[in-house]
Amino acid sequence: MDPHVTPQRLTDRKRLAVISAAIEEFLAAGFDATSMDRIAARAGVSKRTIYNHFPSKEALFAEILRQLWEASHMGPAPAYRADMPLRAQLLELLSRKLTLMNDEAFLSLARVAIAAGIHSPERARDMVARLGEREEDLTVWVRAATADGRLSTSDPVFAAHQLQGLVKAFAFWPQVTMGQPSLSQDEQKQVADSAADMFLARYAGAGAA
Repeated sequence: MDPHVTPQRLTDRKRLAVISAAIEEFLAAGFDATSMDRIAARAGVSKRTIYNHFPSKEALFAEILRQLWEASHMGPAPAYRADMPLRAQLLELLSRKLTLMNDEAFLSLARVAIAAGIHSPERARDMVARLGEREEDLTVWVRAATADGRLSTSDPVFAAHQLQGLVKAFAFWPQVTMGQPSLSQDEQKQVADSAADMFLARYAGAGAA
């Protein structure tokens, strides 16, 4: 063994290998058809090693979902500011979202979660319920701007979902479902600019500049 590799680092490395192999297996075969034996073989570890980290396939899948959940919240989002133009704030939030959606690891995790949900509607409901436990960054911002009178909508959650749809139509669903390449920096800017302008044209007043 490399003297610079401590037992803890070796354990962490094996854990990451197991998670990576599980993602690949879940993508290739779906949740129900994936076995711990196949995951162990792909990861190059024993099945006992997997069970040392994860007591069941469900626990391993839950860890993948946790990573997806954590990845979707890249630290504290910029808070709504009453003294700053809405468009500049919105572009900053959308840029964060597009950066996340341009990350292949995030897209791989999303494919796993979506595929598992398709095969098991009950599992999909559980995932949706978990995601609904915390409001998404854009929803928080839209709600704050509406409360301040700078956006006009009776349903901030609905408006935020519309905005999400404008972005995901170009930067998420084509990549997740059809394997299209991630957007270039110029394409990300075009999507963000257009989505912000369409959203503000519908919901903002004179203070949106």
